[in-house]
Amino acid sequence: MNSLLLAAAAAVLYLIAYYTYGRFLGRKIFKLTKDNICPSVHMEDGTDFVPTKKQVVFGQHFSSIAGTGPIVGPALAVIWGWLPALLWVTFGCIFMGAVHDLGTLVVSLRNQGRSVGDIAGDLISSRVKLLFLLIIFFSLLILIATFAVIIGVCFQKFPGSVLPVWLQIPIAVVLGLLVHRKNMSATILGIIAVVLMYVTIIIGAYHPLTMPSLGVLSIAPSGKEVWDVLLSPIAAWVILLLGYVYIASTLSVKTLLQPRGFINSYQLFIAMGMLAVGIVIAHPDMAAPATNFNIPGSPPVMPMLFVFVACGAISGFHSVVSSGTTSKQCACERDATFVGYGSMLIEGLLAVFVIIACAAGIAYGTGMDGTTAFSQHYSSWAAASGFGAKIGAFIKGSSNMMTSFGIPLKIGICLVSVFVVSFAATTLDSATRIQRYIVAELAHLFKMPSLARKHPATCIAVGSAFILAFSEGSGQGAFNLWPLFGAMNQLLGGLALMVVTVYLAKKGVNVLCAAIPMVLMIALTGWAMYYNLMQYAGLQPGTKPNAMLLVVSIIIIAFEVWMIIESAIVIYRTVLHSKREKITA
Repeated sequence: MNSLLLAAAAAVLYLIAYYTYGRFLGRKIFKLTKDNICPSVHMEDGTDFVPTKKQVVFGQHFSSIAGTGPIVGPALAVIWGWLPALLWVTFGCIFMGAVHDLGTLVVSLRNQGRSVGDIAGDLISSRVKLLFLLIIFFSLLILIATFAVIIGVCFQKFPGSVLPVWLQIPIAVVLGLLVHRKNMSATILGIIAVVLMYVTIIIGAYHPLTMPSLGVLSIAPSGKEVWDVLLSPIAAWVILLLGYVYIASTLSVKTLLQPRGFINSYQLFIAMGMLAVGIVIAHPDMAAPATNFNIPGSPPVMPMLFVFVACGAISGFHSVVSSGTTSKQCACERDATFVGYGSMLIEGLLAVFVIIACAAGIAYGTGMDGTTAFSQHYSSWAAASGFGAKIGAFIKGSSNMMTSFGIPLKIGICLVSVFVVSFAATTLDSATRIQRYIVAELAHLFKMPSLARKHPATCIAVGSAFILAFSEGSGQGAFNLWPLFGAMNQLLGGLALMVVTVYLAKKGVNVLCAAIPMVLMIALTGWAMYYNLMQYAGLQPGTKPNAMLLVVSIIIIAFEVWMIIESAIVIYRTVLHSKREKITA
């Protein structure tokens, strides 16, 4: 199958979906109107609540939801063949993910910009609110600690990305100052900022920077000098990154988060444009098989495909972003379709490009036939798993296709790696800021208002991630809990859709657009969590018991069942009450 045909078909479907289903949801289901005053306007504080143009909000929102998610998941899923992954990121994105993102954004916009977990207390019960907030807290805890490691690994694996990524910070700060204080054109300044970014990429490609290991020289009994490593390069990056996000998450969104996201949105469209040109010129055939379900050591494609491929199809983390930072910046309610539904479709298209890069571009220009090149990365589950392997496959495949129109391989690798790390860094920024909001909401719930203030809440958000990261001396302790994140993330997606469903039911609106995806996500996630539970209990062939993961999984499943029962009761009573009112009328 030719990759160009697949990319074109997906792009056309996304475009049609935005102008038909997206607009239908905005106008007929959620009834968006410019007359409703957004929280960013009536609660403006200059730090978190800041009314912002929709193009800037789109850039910041997309940069936050993307991260490495639409890269890592699809890059792994092609091991089962390109067809299942492509179908999921296309139709899952249109009918589930984009609905989820739009719905949670609208619900938050109409509830003072509060998180979807906090709103669950109003719509369902205070018990559900507590459970929801706890699930969000632990999901973000794992995400923050893990993303710090992922970025550190990328810095070590692709040292050419170090200089551009760190120089993006002062570039973004200057951009924000000129736009907000001097009222200069964001578009023109954004273009200048991106040009500067690409200059730093060229410099970084030929002058890579590496983090040295920190240690001391000691004398062995033999008299030989020995270098005792006290802090590995990755651990040093984790400490530096967690210190950075503490500062970044307490600044006004106008200072760094918005301008950095805006620059990244330009990077996104340029990088996706380059990938599109590469696909058009190279148009390689798919090297991966359409389907392949006999992979040594792999879990079953059903239901695990729907857990591994989250961003690009549907991801619960998006609801946390939509109701965490984005709803506090939208200046007009009607912008929600463009920001919520539209950005998810763009992420879906990015996931399609990732599938093509890994399943077709990986062989382009290497002199190897497609099957050989693909099998080097995907011969077994062990070969394909691991963040380095998945991100490496995407970067290699993308840069290979870029050589088709004259971009040197070294520049292409640096360009794509900066693209990946920049989005991961913005996700890390946003996740830490949102975790501060969640800590504050929990503090109010437990009547501990002193912990709800900005710096105490941020200390808890960053400090807990630091403790998790360094539960192992390497700074990679979060990987012990990472196997839980995929299922927890998709569980969040199902539960967020449940909140949207209850909201629509109480508004007397047709709930099927949210209820059907909700049922599917809860069922698929429950199936996946049961499979994982059997693994953690050592009941699957070739697995060993893991008491920690087993206990945490049981607790999460208990939370899920409790929340589903309470929500189902509320939905039933709401629908029954609505029917009685109609009969009475």
